[in-house]
Amino acid sequence: MVKEAGSVAGGKGMTVAPSPLNEVKLELGIILAVGVLLLLAQGRALDSLPLQLLALVSYGLIGLIWIVVRTRRIMAKFIRDQEQHAHGPY
Repeated sequence: MVKEAGSVAGGKGMTVAPSPLNEVKLELGIILAVGVLLLLAQGRALDSLPLQLLALVSYGLIGLIWIVVRTRRIMAKFIRDQEQHAHGPY
């Protein structure tokens, strides 16, 4: 069976299509990985159940705010760049 030139599975390795949000995707992966580590470690580090909950909720909210702010900045820059290319150089 011959693979098409535009095949998604073609080529070696794992590649990601170009996107302005690739940086945010990577940051989200890092935030999730650290969150899992925090979830596993917080039981040993903190004795109090309310403190454990506070630590997890705080980390979740900080991660949420970070991803929202980064996404909004990147999308605003992307829209500005698209508008500049649409109007052409002056």
